[in-house]
Order: sequence, then structure tokens, then C-alpha cells
Amino acid sequence: MLCQNCKQRQATVHLTQIINDEKHVQHLCEQCAREKGEFTFDFPSFSLQSLLTGLMNLDTQSAGQVVGFGTKKLQCENCGLTYAQFGQLGRFGCSRCYSAFGERLVPLMRRIHGSTQHLGKIPKRAGGSLKLRRNIEELRQKLQEAVAREEFEQAAKLRDQIRQLEEQAREGENNEQ
Repeated sequence: MLCQNCKQRQATVHLTQIINDEKHVQHLCEQCAREKGEFTFDFPSFSLQSLLTGLMNLDTQSAGQVVGFGTKKLQCENCGLTYAQFGQLGRFGCSRCYSAFGERLVPLMRRIHGSTQHLGKIPKRAGGSLKLRRNIEELRQKLQEAVAREEFEQAAKLRDQIRQLEEQAREGENNEQ
């Protein structure tokens, strides 16, 4: 489609405006759109490194120390990568970096994924028993919390739900065999 303004170049900007319930569509080339002055095409540069650095709230100093985490310089013994370098690069140097920087990764993973434990996805057809086991684990955790808070009526209800789900799990295992 050609630019509606100059009728020479390919239209790459498609503007739709609704004014007083009327729809106005313009197809312009980038040059004509710039000349109209209504558009800017300056996009900020974006990298994975800047994303990770922003998520980690890191301000790295030239000395390789990480502001906010004390003066100790964390470094992987295997590959020599520092935590500050990880913040700049956005990736690890080796598999041992996970254990070297482990204590600092927990808040990062929690912020990115919402959890520090990978649960994965459950297939709809084959995942019935797995969903049931996860539900039982969640209820057991709630049961322990209720007992700790001395909410024994709630704990009894949770105990009964767990027994019912465990019975369903046993029946499902017997049906599969």
C-alpha cells in the first residue's frame, strides 16, 4: 500500500483516530509521518542484561562490588564470574554459578516467577493424580498452619479433606493397575 500523502513510498505507519465517533484512517510512510510531527520513532534500546539488572535492583560499581549486598565480592570458584558481572551480562558462566550465587538468586527467582520451586505444567489427560497429590500437599501445609494458630476446627476440616483426597488417590491408583 502506498503512502496516502506522498503516494511514492510504501506505507509503514497506519494511524487510526476516532474523533466525534468518526473513524479516520491514515496510511503513511515513515518520512511523511515524521514530517507531520505527530509520531516519534525513537525506541529505547533494550537488552536482557538491562532487564535482569532492573529486576535485581542492582547498581554495580566499577570495583565489582554490588551496592546493597555488602562489601563481599561474590565470585564463582569454577569459572571466576563475579555477581556484578552476572548483573551486567545477564547469564552465568557455568553450572556452578547457581550454587555460588544461590543466596542472591532466591529473591530474584521469587520476583520473576512468583516462586522458588519449579512446579511445571500438568498434562490434562495424565495429570489427574499429580494434581491430586499437589492439592493434598497444599492442604497438609494449611493444616500445619492451622494447628500452629490453634484453629482446631479448621484443622479438623482440612484433615477430613486430606483423607477424602487420599482415598480418591488410592482409588485412582487401583483403577490404573
